[in-house]
Amino acid sequence: MGLLDGKIAVVTGAGAGIGRATALLFAREGARVTVADRDEAGGRQTTEQIVAAGGESLFVQTDVSRSDQVEAMVAKTVEVFGGLDCASNNAASAGGFGYTADISEKAFDLAIQVTLKGVWLCMKYQIPAMLERGGGSIVNIGSASAIKGEALLPAYSAAKGGVLALTKTAAAEYAERGIRVNAVCPGGVRTPSLEQYLARSPDLAERTVNSHAMKRIAEPDEIAQGVAWLCSDRSSFATGQIMVLDGGSLVKSHLF
Repeated sequence: MGLLDGKIAVVTGAGAGIGRATALLFAREGARVTVADRDEAGGRQTTEQIVAAGGESLFVQTDVSRSDQVEAMVAKTVEVFGGLDCASNNAASAGGFGYTADISEKAFDLAIQVTLKGVWLCMKYQIPAMLERGGGSIVNIGSASAIKGEALLPAYSAAKGGVLALTKTAAAEYAERGIRVNAVCPGGVRTPSLEQYLARSPDLAERTVNSHAMKRIAEPDEIAQGVAWLCSDRSSFATGQIMVLDGGSLVKSHLF
């Protein structure tokens, strides 16, 4: 019996990285999954992998910063699968790499539009659909950067910090109506975007790995496991929580 048997799920940013790993795991655990991503090729590939493994999946090309597209994606999920029980909101933009005073306004705005506003828009349309089913579970993807701050990633850190505040707010508002809202905060994860970042130099890659107490970065599926648990009935008393899956980056001492 799967962790999410009979559930209907939406996963945004599911064309790669944590989003793809989450969509694949949700399907393996018995959920019917809407794969949402702006990248059509990546999103369709995720859907094809789910179907090839015997799961049920629908791809909807979605820019989460666009209200009309998010609304249409949720509506399509309800139309095809009959409702919505859980969601994992992953889509994000780093918003530029540089000192706070040096990144462009355009880059900062992009991070806010996709990473923060995108999560709000997703919840705006996911919550009413879940209320129709009598409840549900939403997991927003934050970041360890939202808790500690991250030098040279000011827009990303700020946007992810907003995601954590928004998560707690929605959790307080909808708890009595059967909707749980939590967040997962990863540390470094072996995703295509991080690989591109680390490719800047061997020294950068080494320092990133060593910034984790475990002296490694996570595989996407390790983060997806936490998301699946929070979306399942096994976490029925958890809401407004920030699950940190960071390999010990927040406790890492410079002495070790």
